[in-house]
Amino acid sequence: MADQEVPPELGRLWRVPTAARLGRPAALDVDRIVRTAVDLADRDGLAGVTLAKVAKELGFTAMSLYRHVGSKDELFALMQDQIGDPAPDIDTPPGQWREGVRRWALALRALCEEHPWLSELPVQGPPSGPNMIGWMDALLRALRDTGLSWGAKVGILQLVSGYVHQASSSARQMAEGRRASGLDQAETEQAYGRALVGLVDPARYPEAAELFSSDVFERPPDPAEDHDFTFGLELILDGIAAAIDAAGEEVD
Repeated sequence: MADQEVPPELGRLWRVPTAARLGRPAALDVDRIVRTAVDLADRDGLAGVTLAKVAKELGFTAMSLYRHVGSKDELFALMQDQIGDPAPDIDTPPGQWREGVRRWALALRALCEEHPWLSELPVQGPPSGPNMIGWMDALLRALRDTGLSWGAKVGILQLVSGYVHQASSSARQMAEGRRASGLDQAETEQAYGRALVGLVDPARYPEAAELFSSDVFERPPDPAEDHDFTFGLELILDGIAAAIDAAGEEVD
């Protein structure tokens, strides 16, 4: 059976060698283009990354880049895979899946904080590059002794990664809003609660009115904790635990 031909975009993700061209070595290659694009995104955000801007940074024309990168979407996929090296090493003992998934989520969150544009990338499909496959494999290893089906494990991968990306994006946007207002987190929450308490009608919004009448927005946040992220992650882990218990009952 003949080897299946690798699509060009996958070949570039995995750096599959192509037929060598005669003449002088190419002045550009995929690695150099992707490194430059990552630097631009770290400096200027995702909006600062276009093939034209990357080409200008490198001193080439945009058309020169198309020999190595097929489109901006492909460039984004290459950038995502580039920053995913190395994948987290989170091997945990049997029965410690919860700690493994938690560490995986925290590692992904740290990556999002290092490269804030990561959470703004358009979703183009499941992981395809070697480094992102490494992240997939790390989470699957954490779940290997849970008794869950492959479909359930893939669902957990999508759920946890989606939660981390959304939480990271929201945190970044809220931080930008605080900087624009000149208020810190505690002052922002207090201003929010105080502004709404007089506007929310208890007859129309009974539970919301009780919320704003409480002291929840007056409590100073603990700078050593990220309560909202941790609370959401632990709820997800509780759900995974319930799925594992249900899978065990089906086997029994």
